[in-house]
Amino acid sequence: MGNRLSQIATRTGDDGTTGLGDGTRTRKDSVRIGALGEVDELNSNIGLLLTERLPEEVRADLLDIQHDLFDLGGELSIPGYTMLKEVQVERLDARLKHYNANLPRLAEFILPGGSRAAAIAHVCRTVCRRAERALVELGLNEAIGAPPRQYLNRLSDLLFVLARVLNRANLDGLGGDDVYWKSERLARDAGGADDAD
Repeated sequence: MGNRLSQIATRTGDDGTTGLGDGTRTRKDSVRIGALGEVDELNSNIGLLLTERLPEEVRADLLDIQHDLFDLGGELSIPGYTMLKEVQVERLDARLKHYNANLPRLAEFILPGGSRAAAIAHVCRTVCRRAERALVELGLNEAIGAPPRQYLNRLSDLLFVLARVLNRANLDGLGGDDVYWKSERLARDAGGADDAD
């Protein structure tokens, strides 16, 4: 893919269409453009996360992920083109294993919160899931390789794990642990069950 950014304000999209990487035009509300937009939004949210204080290895991983997502965007912009590879999915698997090795086992549901960085990582996770859903929808009508779908699935898991890592990093003086969900209804029901015994 060559450098095609000769000007930004082209006005060619005023009619509600946009150009794909292969030169064809499609409606801006097409499923393909929707998926491309979701991936772009995810990458932008990861860019926001990168403005926070982060452990250096997390920062390096997020920068690699931004490049991978740009590859995915390139793949989505050219029907039938492949950029995202299995090795990129395998790298996410390895990073998941690495970070999970140092986290306590999670026995309860957690809320998306804690430190600011962890909360932003949770926002990235939810945007990633939305991008994954858009990609699955696109795959219902057009051929999409397995690595892009697998990548987004793994990435949402990694972002969840990174939120836990960032809460423990405690770089901004907040967090320090996950924020655990406490359901009053479940506690009440459990208490009622105990009383019946």
